Amino acid sequence: MKDLQIDTNSKIPVYIQIAESIMAAVRDGLLTRDQQIPSINELSEQYLLSRGTVEKAYKELRDKKVIISVKGKGYFINRTDIAIPLRVLLLFNKISNYKKQVYNAFVKTLGDNVFVDLHIHHHSVALFENLISNHLGDYDYYVIMPHFYEQPEKVLEILKKIPPGQLILLDKDAQELKGQYGIVFQNFEKDIYEALHEALPALKKYNSLVFVNPGFTPYPPEIEKGFRYFCRMQDFNFSVIEGIEMHTPVTQGQAYIIIEETDLVNLVKICRNNQLKIGEDVGIVSYNETLLKEILLDGITVISTDHEEMGAAAALMIKDKKLGRVKNPFRLILRNSL
Repeated sequence: MKDLQIDTNSKIPVYIQIAESIMAAVRDGLLTRDQQIPSINELSEQYLLSRGTVEKAYKELRDKKVIISVKGKGYFINRTDIAIPLRVLLLFNKISNYKKQVYNAFVKTLGDNVFVDLHIHHHSVALFENLISNHLGDYDYYVIMPHFYEQPEKVLEILKKIPPGQLILLDKDAQELKGQYGIVFQNFEKDIYEALHEALPALKKYNSLVFVNPGFTPYPPEIEKGFRYFCRMQDFNFSVIEGIEMHTPVTQGQAYIIIEETDLVNLVKICRNNQLKIGEDVGIVSYNETLLKEILLDGITVISTDHEEMGAAAALMIKDKKLGRVKNPFRLILRNSL
């Protein structure tokens, strides 16, 4: 028997790793009913393990009736109708309403027989390295949002530690990464350009466009790049500002493209205080769809990827055991705020 997944540095006891690896082989059809497996001595010699460790693993399998021992002949697979939970490490960059949508769709699509362990790396390369290094071998799949804005070479080096066929990236690609991995991605620059182009008839009634940079909150710089390209191609007057505070000047005839919710709230308050009618005097395009934006102000225009589709697409790669490259849908939802 070859290719048992055993990591002596893992926090999971080796005997459990042996038992789960054999059950995984049964689940995947690599071991079939009545097929003989190595003896305790043979397996311990092949993987340089103590006889007691292998014996403990085989006892675990016998207790579950996965294997039986036949006197004078050895050990054989007894049953194949076993359900072994897959273990998935889901690693987000931050907590938000949008990440919740991704998570819920991911877990729902995977179904009950999967253990999903959610962690947050907070854009910290050091924390990311610690999480991956301490959990190599502990999971069947590693599903990661690689939103980092420093040390790209280091991030690439960490991602390369994950075994081929076990890595799925979400939202953002790691373009220098080679080999077999899955990805459900956005094309941030192209997506915002195409969405704003679709909104062009509504945008034309405004004198200028304002992109509200989230400031201290990290975000993909390709979004602003796509906005600038759109404005130049369509000959719009435009500006880029750092966040919106209650003292930020807001002028009639401007349309705002806003990433962060706090900036959106502040802009709405300023418009109300200055009796500027949203959708006529001032336009608003908000990034990322939520249920509230559908009803607030009789509807806020959004440009958004489909977060539920992103989670579901990643889950299907795991369920189908087929990693691939999927462009996630991005759309404009035109409402009264524009």
